[in-house]
Amino acid sequence: MKVLVIGSGGREHAIVDALSRSEQCEKIWCAPGNAGIARQAECVAIGATEVEALRDFAVEHGVGLTVVGPEVALAAGVVDCFREAGLRIFGPTKAAARIESSKEFAKDLMHRYAIPTAEYKVFSEYEAAREYVAREGVPIVLKYDGLAAGKGVVVAMTEEEADEALKDMLLDDKFGEGKVVVEEFLEGPEFSYMCFVSGGKVWPMVSAQDHKRAYEGDKGPNTGGMGAYSPLPFITEEDERYALERIMKPTAEALVKEGCPFEGVLYGGLMKTPKGIKVIEFNARFGDPETEVVLPRLESDIVDAFCGVADGGDIALKWGDYATLGIVLASKGYPDAYVKGFPIRGLDQAAEGGWIYHMGTTADGEGFKTSGGRVVCIVGRGRDLAAAREDARRRVVLVECENLFHRSDIGWRAFEK
Repeated sequence: MKVLVIGSGGREHAIVDALSRSEQCEKIWCAPGNAGIARQAECVAIGATEVEALRDFAVEHGVGLTVVGPEVALAAGVVDCFREAGLRIFGPTKAAARIESSKEFAKDLMHRYAIPTAEYKVFSEYEAAREYVAREGVPIVLKYDGLAAGKGVVVAMTEEEADEALKDMLLDDKFGEGKVVVEEFLEGPEFSYMCFVSGGKVWPMVSAQDHKRAYEGDKGPNTGGMGAYSPLPFITEEDERYALERIMKPTAEALVKEGCPFEGVLYGGLMKTPKGIKVIEFNARFGDPETEVVLPRLESDIVDAFCGVADGGDIALKWGDYATLGIVLASKGYPDAYVKGFPIRGLDQAAEGGWIYHMGTTADGEGFKTSGGRVVCIVGRGRDLAAAREDARRRVVLVECENLFHRSDIGWRAFEK
């Protein structure tokens, strides 16, 4: 089978890597891909939102399966376009992807179908939102209604922080024009629960935990994710069963009832609160960097999963009984302004016997250089999380670059006494 992967980050590199382990793949392309992906697939200079160009490439090259990575491609309607052309594609339609592209749509859906989540209210006017926050008090959560590359959420601990965020979102259009969802603040450990979904059928993956804050101890601004690990010792089998039966399956069934059945990966960003597990957010695709620690644990053929979901069939998943932990190396200054073009050495040595997924690199003939905020994700493996963390840390120190930083405390919740 000839396969096309859409996207250019670490998530897409992990997908390409999983596909490369399948004997069913005759050829893999990635559009647009990156320098690391180019070692395992042929990169094609087509952007993730160039929907018609992607479709034409798939037709011309006899692509038998296309896998969509980023949310921007889903929101641009790439799945609808491919299906109209009779092409097999893994991912939800534009209508179903609103579960991620519109926070308001997602919250209203959960409210209508009694799916546990935080209380909320939606605003398009700054003054009304500011008055509501003043009445409700802090801490409080503010979410930009549209897509914001994982950075459109502010947990405001003071009224000043809340006011600044509301100005960014509603007056200065920092993420574009849009509404703001103001949510009740919930407490507890968050976890990522990704499921393959085909209409009303749901198959869970192993759980993982992302680290959104830039600096040690979960301090600093939100990022696209500074690392992740799997499994999670504080999430029990009972917790996962509740998440599946009370949240993920009812959400899939709700989307069917709403006339926009979901096919692809439904990502539940969940929190284990004192009052039970609740939804923080939904995404309509693989999480990043969670994919980089989840797919290395997949021992069954991912092509069967992709095709089974896309064709409305059944799938069977087999997971390795070991732990993975990924540490993201990011450009200094990220998630704010940063400088590109710094040479990176030692990646090949660090990758031996493990995984390095490229997120923002270019090749210059002699090696790799930084080209993004998040640059690479280094994944360690072990019989347990302590061994996986030790393996990842050992690999990190082999990488040489004067303009990178990382968090050394990835997985800290798992090691709390």
